[in-house]
Amino acid sequence: MTKRDWFYILSVLVVSLCSRTRIAFAQRAGGGDSTFQFNIPAQPMATALVAYSSLTGWTVSVDSVDLTIVRASHTVIGRFTAQEGLRQMLTGTGLAFRVEAPGVAVMTGAPMTLAAVTVTAEANSRYQGKPTRTLTKTETPLRDIPQSVTVLTRAAIADQAMLSLADVTRYVPGVTMGQGEGNRDQPQFRGNNGNGDLYVDGVRDDVEYLRDLYNVERIEVPRGSNALIFGRGAGGGLINRVTRQADWSQARELTVQYGAHSNRRAVLDLNRALTDRLAARVDGMYENSDSYRDFFNLERYAVAPTVTLLAGPRTQVRLGYEYFKDRRTADRGVPSFAGAPLPTAPEAFFGDPSISWSDASVNSGVGTLEHQTAGGLKVRNQTRFAVYDKMYQNVYPGPVDSTGTTVTILGYNNRMGRTNIFNQTDLTVTRRTGRVKHTLLFGGEFGRQSTDAFRNTGYFNNTTLSVSAPIESPITTGTPVTFRQSATDADGHTTALIASGYVQDQIELAPQVTVLVGARLDNFDLSYHNNRTNADLSRTDLMPSPRLGLVLKPVEPLSFYASYGTSFLPGSGNTFTSLTVTTQTLEPEEFRNYEIGAKWDVQRTLSLTAALYRLDRSNTSAPDPNDPSHTVQTGSQRSKGIELSAAGNVTPAWELLAGYAYLDAKLTSQTTQAAAGAVVPLAPQHTLSLWNRYTFTRSWSMGAGVIRQSSMYAGIDNAVTVPGFTRVDAAAYLSLSRRLRAQLNVENILGARYWATSHNNNNITPGSPRIARMVWTVQ
Repeated sequence: MTKRDWFYILSVLVVSLCSRTRIAFAQRAGGGDSTFQFNIPAQPMATALVAYSSLTGWTVSVDSVDLTIVRASHTVIGRFTAQEGLRQMLTGTGLAFRVEAPGVAVMTGAPMTLAAVTVTAEANSRYQGKPTRTLTKTETPLRDIPQSVTVLTRAAIADQAMLSLADVTRYVPGVTMGQGEGNRDQPQFRGNNGNGDLYVDGVRDDVEYLRDLYNVERIEVPRGSNALIFGRGAGGGLINRVTRQADWSQARELTVQYGAHSNRRAVLDLNRALTDRLAARVDGMYENSDSYRDFFNLERYAVAPTVTLLAGPRTQVRLGYEYFKDRRTADRGVPSFAGAPLPTAPEAFFGDPSISWSDASVNSGVGTLEHQTAGGLKVRNQTRFAVYDKMYQNVYPGPVDSTGTTVTILGYNNRMGRTNIFNQTDLTVTRRTGRVKHTLLFGGEFGRQSTDAFRNTGYFNNTTLSVSAPIESPITTGTPVTFRQSATDADGHTTALIASGYVQDQIELAPQVTVLVGARLDNFDLSYHNNRTNADLSRTDLMPSPRLGLVLKPVEPLSFYASYGTSFLPGSGNTFTSLTVTTQTLEPEEFRNYEIGAKWDVQRTLSLTAALYRLDRSNTSAPDPNDPSHTVQTGSQRSKGIELSAAGNVTPAWELLAGYAYLDAKLTSQTTQAAAGAVVPLAPQHTLSLWNRYTFTRSWSMGAGVIRQSSMYAGIDNAVTVPGFTRVDAAAYLSLSRRLRAQLNVENILGARYWATSHNNNNITPGSPRIARMVWTVQ
């Protein structure tokens, strides 16, 4: 049976499933007093209402009620209707509510008697993103954010047994993940490198290592320039990990995973209320796994305790710490030949795996204080301190000779230590001028980043920079390698001082019209000391970043938006580990993003989004075509595209996560590496992802998905093409008891042969063959 036959059968099944489940949904959504099994302990009222909404699907809004003056909600345990559960939650708090529409409650400040109202309560989708404060620093529904945003929830991550940001980005339109030399996350947003555009809980996490998802509550991926909120970089987009925090809910969960190629992993999550004012949580992880790639091994472990304290009726304090360790084989894939990846076995390793490794450790602490004054002013201060120690060493493939019989092998190692400290203070307040509502944000960010970088070149037999190995036997463990500094290797210390101020106003001109306007000013002061020459260099950039957005809501579930945003990147680059007499003179790169789009909640549990954009990048640097010893800033690039996505429940039983992107990213200026019109590497023109989970009974469900990616170039010279591919995944889920669940995930179930990503023309990663993983979860 051919692949075309398989896809035909799959499409018939999907169409049949649509028709059957649509009938079931129509029957189940007809009305009635639905009941829910409540187990919501006493906790801060705002937190309790979030838990209530997640359980019942009701929307709860606040009408001139200050929730922070309420000490705690009332415990609700048992099976109740949505209204009765909310009524019990408010017992003794002095608060009440009114029902404005089916599934919509408004909090009020005085008890009141409710007339009998028949409401159908429908559970929220596990895949649908909830309102976030990260992207505007105010609690804002995704539908009201004038920007393309994808949110991967904890449920979506768990259902597909995702382990890395590379797994996540396959379901984010417009984002691809580069190889990163086998030692770091290297995302590319709308055709722009973003290895420094990684955040955790809204704070920069820009050291080059491979992150884990063990303590992640959700992943937020906005696209387009948004320096107003995040500062320098973030020209094409960014990835923000929102971590689990201690709260007053109860969690006791152990997840154990075992799969092909000795995939062994365990994750622990413990959360409980210690008192009515203090809650604690501990997340931990250990993994020791091999891979479909020969000689590969990964060992990583982490622990992340957090505590939350109600310090007063209007004050909350959160403290957290994380230790993370990751040691793995540094695998840079296979070389190319005749303009394509070398046709070798997916497991074939090139170089010397015995001395190719990456070792990263992260120690980080965070403290957050939130306070609301009696006048409604909200103050939030967050300080994050992190110490990173990262070293990697690799002996890896270079070009293949013209006959296709031998491959060049090279090597080097690099160490980077960085200490970050960031402090962010945000003041938000809501005011009215007549009928116009203003949500005002005033903020500032201050930071210091201290970095030491040291690199050595590999000398084979202590004499040459490379050796040749036969294609049939590209392992070079028999050749001794000495690592020492060459004339151009880095050995320096940099200190970056960051001072930023920003202001934003979300102006509600009418219930159907909101304007977002704001600006940020960043002062980036970089000092560099070259330990080899004892030279000192410095540069200071003052970078303004305006932002403007318009949201129109002709009807409540539908919004149209238009936005303009900018961002800047200092000439020292994303990692700014060095400064030269040339880069010292470079002006910052500039990104300008123009975007229009639509967001439609087709139903309360299903959201559709569409975006059309143009992203212009200027001031990129390149060697002077007439004098390669000098660098000029004549480079420019343009990305144009469309992004479509869907997330939520098509029916109560059918959950969906889907995305499509069309991307046209090209150079618009001539460089020595490529002519104007060259296609940006790692920018496939078409990407498609589709994941479905269908629940047949309360005990078992099944999942199926497809990932499609068109061909892309491995390097800017467009000399090597990485072929497109289609991959089909599947999963099965079984509840064995009230506290024990099992799931089976099979990746690449049809056994497609493909290449996943690349770092350059000769470091191309083969895709995984068919693999299976079994996951048990005990609560």
